[in-house]
Amino acid sequence: MAPDKARDKQPIDLVLCWHMHQPDYRDHRRDEYRFPWVYLHAVKDYADMAAHLEAAPRARAVVNFSPVLLQQLEDYSRMLEGFLKGGKALRDPLLEALAATVFPSDTNHRTALIKACLRANRKHMIEPYPAYRRLADIADLVIRDEGSAYVSHQYLADLLTWYHLVWLSESLLRSDPLAGELMAQGGGFSLHQRRQLLDLIARQIASLGPRYRRLAEDGRVELSVSPLGHPILPLLLDFGAAREALPDLPLPEHRRYPGGEARARWHIEEGLRVFQRFFGTRPEGCWPPEGAVSAAALKLLADAGFRWAATGEAVLRNSAAASGIEDDAPDPLYSAWSPADAGIRLYARNDGLSDLIGFSYADWDAEHAVEDLIEKIIAIGDAYTGKDGPVVSIIMDGENAWEYFPHNGWYFLNTLYSRLSEHPRIRLATYSSHLQAPAPKLKRIVAGSWVHGTLTTWIGSEDKNGAWDLLSDAKQLYDEVVARADVDEALNEALATQLAACEGSDWFWWFGDYNPAAAVSDFEYLYRLHLSNLYTLLQREPPPSLSRPLSQGRGQPGRGGVMRAGAPDATAS
Repeated sequence: MAPDKARDKQPIDLVLCWHMHQPDYRDHRRDEYRFPWVYLHAVKDYADMAAHLEAAPRARAVVNFSPVLLQQLEDYSRMLEGFLKGGKALRDPLLEALAATVFPSDTNHRTALIKACLRANRKHMIEPYPAYRRLADIADLVIRDEGSAYVSHQYLADLLTWYHLVWLSESLLRSDPLAGELMAQGGGFSLHQRRQLLDLIARQIASLGPRYRRLAEDGRVELSVSPLGHPILPLLLDFGAAREALPDLPLPEHRRYPGGEARARWHIEEGLRVFQRFFGTRPEGCWPPEGAVSAAALKLLADAGFRWAATGEAVLRNSAAASGIEDDAPDPLYSAWSPADAGIRLYARNDGLSDLIGFSYADWDAEHAVEDLIEKIIAIGDAYTGKDGPVVSIIMDGENAWEYFPHNGWYFLNTLYSRLSEHPRIRLATYSSHLQAPAPKLKRIVAGSWVHGTLTTWIGSEDKNGAWDLLSDAKQLYDEVVARADVDEALNEALATQLAACEGSDWFWWFGDYNPAAAVSDFEYLYRLHLSNLYTLLQREPPPSLSRPLSQGRGQPGRGGVMRAGAPDATAS
C-alpha cells in the first residue's frame, strides 16, 4: 500500500509486549543454583532486547519482568562481584567451572559438565563456529563411550569458554574486543582469559537494570510486572476456576488451595516490592503469569493499584461470548475492555501474530518476515469496524525464541523495529498510553490463560492434580507452623520464600507425558526439591512420594521457547 493511501486509513496501534521470566532455579537450603538459565538468558537475550530498543529511538514496547527473575539477576550480580573482587564462592556450578583452576577427576562430574556445555541450539549456536563444533563432536563421542576420564584439562577449559561465548548477546559479540579476540583464538584458553570472560558476563548482568530503567525514563519502554513467584492466580484462588472453560475437567482432591487468597495477595505485593527496588518506580500494568485471569484474580490486581492487565485471545473471546457481545460487533480482540466490578483495563494477545514470531519467522529472511507481519497487521486494520482504530497486541516470551533465529534474531528484530517505527499507519504504543480512551464493559470473565483459553496446562491431568495435592498438603502444614508464637521473623520469611518457589507455574506446566522427557525431568526434579526443602524448613520429614519422579515426558520439543503454540522447548526455560 502506498504511503499516501495508508494515511487515509485508521491508524493501528501495535503493542509489542515482551515477557521476561525464569523460574526459581535456586536450591535455597544449599544456597546454590541447580540450572544456569537465568544468567545465560541475561547475557544473551535480556541484553540484546535492550540493545535493539536502544538502537531504535522511535520504537516503543512493553517489557514485563517476573520478580523471581529480578531477584535472581540481583543475586547473580552480587555473586559475581563477590568472586571477582573478594574471591567469594560462585554458587552456580557452571560459572564455578568456567573460573576453575583445576577440574574434578570424578568421571560423573566431568560427564555432567560436558553435557551441560552442549545445551545450546545446535544449528545456530554450535554449527556456525568450527572450533566449537569440533569440541562438540568430541563431546558426543566422549558421552557415548563414557570416556570423560580421558579428556584433558585444556579440553574442558576450551569447551566451557566456547559455551559461554555463544551465549553472549549478539550486540556484545559485535562490539566487545574480548569476545572477538577469544573467538578468533579458537582454543587454548588460559585461566586469565576465562576470568576475563567471567568479568564480561558480570558487567553485562549488572548493566541490565540501569539500561531498562533508562529506556523507561526516556518513555521508550513501559515496564510492567507479574506477581512474585509466577503463580497461576486463578488456581491459587479457586481450583474450580478451571471448570469455567471446561466444566468436566478433573480437579485435585483438595477442593481449594489452602489460604490461596492470602498467598495470591502476598505474591502481588511482594512482586511490586521487588520491582520497585530494582527499577525505582511502580508499574501501572501486569502480565498475570501465563495470561491467566479470572474475575477474582483481576479484582486482586485492581486492588493492588494495577490499571491494566493482559490475557490470551481465547479468554477474551470466551468472555465476550459469555457477556452477550454480538457477532456483528467490532472484533473484541482489538480494544481495551473494562471487566465488570474489577476496576482495571484488560487487553488480549493476538495469538496468530505472536505465534508467527515465536514459531515461524525464524526460518524466513528477516525482510520477508517483517513484510509479512506488516501485511497481516494492515489487514486487521482494514477489517476492523470500530469507531476508533484497533489496538493490536503481540505478547510473547522475550527470551527463548531467539536462539532459533540466525544471530539471536539480530536481523529480524532490527528490521522489525526499523520498519514499524517508520510505518505511516502503524503506531508502536504501550498499554498505559491508552488508559484514557473509553473501554466497553465486559460483563463476565471466563477464567483461562493464553494457552487455548483454558487452565489445563497447569491442572486437570493426573500428574498435575497430584502435584497440587502434594503442595496443598504442605501448605496445610505450613499454616499450622507459621501460626505458632515461637516462629521468628527470619524463619517466617524463609518459609514464605520457599513456599513461593513451590507455587510457581513452571512446575505444573511441565508435568504431563506430552512434554519432552528432558524438560520434564529437570522441572519435576526442581519441584520435588523445592517441596522437600519446604518440609525441611518446617522440621518435618518429606513424604516418600517426593523421593521418586512425579511425571515422565515422552513428547517432542517445540520451538520458540516456553510461550509455545504446541509442545514446549526442551533446551532451556
